[in-house]
Amino acid sequence: MPYRPSARMKKTLLGTGVGLVLAGLNAPATIGFAREQIHDYRIAQPAYQARYGSWQLANVPESYRTNTIHAALLRTGKVLLIAGSGNDEEQFDAGTFVTVLWDPSDNSYERVETPEDLFCAGHSQLADGKMLVAGGTARYELLEGGVTRAGGGMIVKNENPDRPHTLPEGTRFRSPSGVEYASDTPVIVPRAKKTENKKTGKVTVTPSEVRVFVEAVEEGEESVTDRHAQYRIVGLKGKDADNLYGIAEKLTLDKQDFQGIKDTYEFDPVAERYLPVDPMAEARWYPTLVTLEDGRVLSVSGLDDIGEILPGDNEIYDPKTKKWSAAPHRYFPTYPALFLTKGGKLFYSGANAGYGPADKGRDPGIWDLANNTFEKVGGMTDADQLETSSSLLLPPAQDQKVMVLGGGGIGESERSTARTAVVDLNEDKPAFKPGPDLPQGTRYLNSVILPDDTVFTTGGSENYRGRSNSDILKAQFYDPAKNEFRPAADPEVPRNYHAEALLLPDGRVATFGSDPLFGDRSNTRLGTFEKRVEIYTPPYLHGGRADNRPVVGDGPERLRRGAEAVFETGDASRVARARLIRPSAVTHVTDVEQRSVALEVTKGDGRVRLDVPEDRTLTPPGWYMLFLIDTEGTPSEAKWVHLP
Repeated sequence: MPYRPSARMKKTLLGTGVGLVLAGLNAPATIGFAREQIHDYRIAQPAYQARYGSWQLANVPESYRTNTIHAALLRTGKVLLIAGSGNDEEQFDAGTFVTVLWDPSDNSYERVETPEDLFCAGHSQLADGKMLVAGGTARYELLEGGVTRAGGGMIVKNENPDRPHTLPEGTRFRSPSGVEYASDTPVIVPRAKKTENKKTGKVTVTPSEVRVFVEAVEEGEESVTDRHAQYRIVGLKGKDADNLYGIAEKLTLDKQDFQGIKDTYEFDPVAERYLPVDPMAEARWYPTLVTLEDGRVLSVSGLDDIGEILPGDNEIYDPKTKKWSAAPHRYFPTYPALFLTKGGKLFYSGANAGYGPADKGRDPGIWDLANNTFEKVGGMTDADQLETSSSLLLPPAQDQKVMVLGGGGIGESERSTARTAVVDLNEDKPAFKPGPDLPQGTRYLNSVILPDDTVFTTGGSENYRGRSNSDILKAQFYDPAKNEFRPAADPEVPRNYHAEALLLPDGRVATFGSDPLFGDRSNTRLGTFEKRVEIYTPPYLHGGRADNRPVVGDGPERLRRGAEAVFETGDASRVARARLIRPSAVTHVTDVEQRSVALEVTKGDGRVRLDVPEDRTLTPPGWYMLFLIDTEGTPSEAKWVHLP
């Protein structure tokens, strides 16, 4: 219940004597309290909310509060909140992996059994409404100075063409000098490849190889080596000992990064459980998954099974076969923002989550998958501050404009930028042009497309992971038609790294997570993960407009491209626009799923006829939220429709 002061209190606080009254108290705590009450009163006023909107904290039962790392809206209207181990190494060591399903329609929660550590995986909406989740965490990082056992990648080779060999976790590899190293995962080493020259009859055997991370059995610098060497596998005898061996270039006490997994799951929103499918060929931690025009899903980038960034080994998932295959080779930093555009090309905005060298794969551009070419797109200012930036395909998708907002310097840099930039991909030679500045330099800004064709942006921090109390308690709207910002109500909960925001079917915006590095301005106390859920109600649902929303009545659930779809509505006369909005799947400020597609509207008596675009690159297969928007900009509640 918002605070509502009495008539006398209003007069005292809001009159011309407020400064004298507060000064007379001569008590900073009292002054702060009074200011807080004035603020609470002001933001509760209908006129204020009709202009700026309002925020409300959801009541999350303690047993369901979690470190939300990933948030995805399902076609059932529920929100999948994936924590995995939640950036908590103790949870990882205990094998405690968490997923929570939240139903915003009644604020109910339920836990879902989580089979692997899906922390920092990738995800994408599939055509049938399932959620593809691929990758995650095999091992937490060890920082410089915290590594006590030399480790690194070991290539295991098999020269036997007749049979593969399984090596369990903990298999030991002995160096020529007798130092032993143990593997941290089991591996299957395929049989060697045998080929025969039909003309000469000569048989050639090519050893197979797999990679595994190993650590020294003993602590200390004695196990460090920077020399190429061959390692015997302890316990093997006879021909197996001759055919199987390890090779390593160096094993050191250097920082060891997070390591990825190959595991892949489809989350079924009806059965509400993870279904295992064929694993990826490469382990991935921090990958991007993007749906293509034919419904297949491209998996790009990530840290591999020994903690190294993949050099460009991408792959494609086919939902029909449930299997992965090789994709065009191209390098990107981790969590690259890739958007499906007209013609089936992918646009890389330059936004990313950080892992990778500063001088490689950072330039925005257009990637043509068909011939694997990449055309750089220039014009970006503060191009060295694209890490942790926000980007999106502006509404409506037909305009083919991509916006980049904020961002920061590489790694733990203190630098951040207020820069925004917009590129029109319909131009012959696309180039970024400056947009309006944000109120201040901002990293980790979340941007959400609304049904009225505005973009709601919220949160972020000026410094790396909110360092030095730099969280930004501000929100604003971007209007693509006017190319300008206007303020929104300020959130109560700060959000930086590991925060998410997405559009709900009722037109509100839900925000989750935040993982500050420190909990005080002096950076002496460790931060704690933000588990509160805060919901923003836009102005279009205030001022009595929520009680007079257009209603989408009966109509087809399955739409056809290039065809008409008729929906009953008693509000046909005041319907101005119709939008198909693809549900979000967001993590690390990366949401390449959300897009808003304009439908041409023809009004009838008690019905509207909507023309669905024929271009599959505008509407990749899947479930969409259909909104009708009236002349005042008030949207209906969404009706779920399917585009096969």
